Amino acid sequence: MIGRLREAGVVATIRAPSAESAVRAVGTLVKGGITAIEVTYSTPDVPHVLRVLKAEFGERILLGAGTITRSGQAGEAAAAGARFLVSPGCVEPIIAEMKQTGVLYCPGALTPTEVMRALALGGQVVKIFPADLAGPRLLGALLGPFPGLLTMPTGGINPDNLGDWLAAGAIAVGASGDLCSHAAIARGDWAHDREPGAQRGPGHPLSRSRRKSGSNGLVPADKGARCR
Repeated sequence: MIGRLREAGVVATIRAPSAESAVRAVGTLVKGGITAIEVTYSTPDVPHVLRVLKAEFGERILLGAGTITRSGQAGEAAAAGARFLVSPGCVEPIIAEMKQTGVLYCPGALTPTEVMRALALGGQVVKIFPADLAGPRLLGALLGPFPGLLTMPTGGINPDNLGDWLAAGAIAVGASGDLCSHAAIARGDWAHDREPGAQRGPGHPLSRSRRKSGSNGLVPADKGARCR
C-alpha cells in the first residue's frame, strides 16, 4: 500500500459540504488522472461516500479517509472501503483504533517530539501537518534524526512548492484547495466539464507527481481537471 501511495504522489484531500458533492468532485479528479483520494471526516456521511466510490472505481483508485479525530471513525471507514487512514494529530487511543483496522495508517505530526510519538505508536507514514508552517526544509531536518522516515506533507501544497516537497523526501503530498476547494465543491463548479483535454491517463503529472526538470508536478492553475 505504501508503494501505491508513493506511485500516486498526490493525494486529493476532499472536504465537501455534502456526500453527493464529494462523489462528484472525486469523479472529476479521477477523470483528470488523480489516483489517490482521501475523503475527510469534515464531509458528511463519510462511510456512504466511501462505499459509493469503492463501488464506482474499485482498484482504479487508492481510497482513504482522513481527519480521523474521534473514536469509531477508523473502524467504520475501513469497513466502508478505506485502504488508508489519516489523522491530523497523534492521540494514542485514536491511533490504536487506526492500527486495529489492519490498513495503512498515517498519524499527524509536525515537531520531532510528535514524530517520535507517531513512530512509537507504529505509524507507517507520518502526515506532516500543517506543512505550510514549516516548508520543505523541515523534511531535511527531520530525516537527520529519523532516517528512512516516510512522510506525506499536507497543508499549503501548491504547484509552486510540490516539487520541493518531493525533492526533500516526501513519498506523497496531500493537496486540497489547489485541486478542489471546498467553495468550488459547494458551487458544483467542475472545471473538468470546461476542459476538453482534461482526461489524462495514469502518467499525468497530477496522478504520478514525478519531478521533472522545469516542472513542479502539478499543472498550472488554468489547466487540467480540477474544481474551481
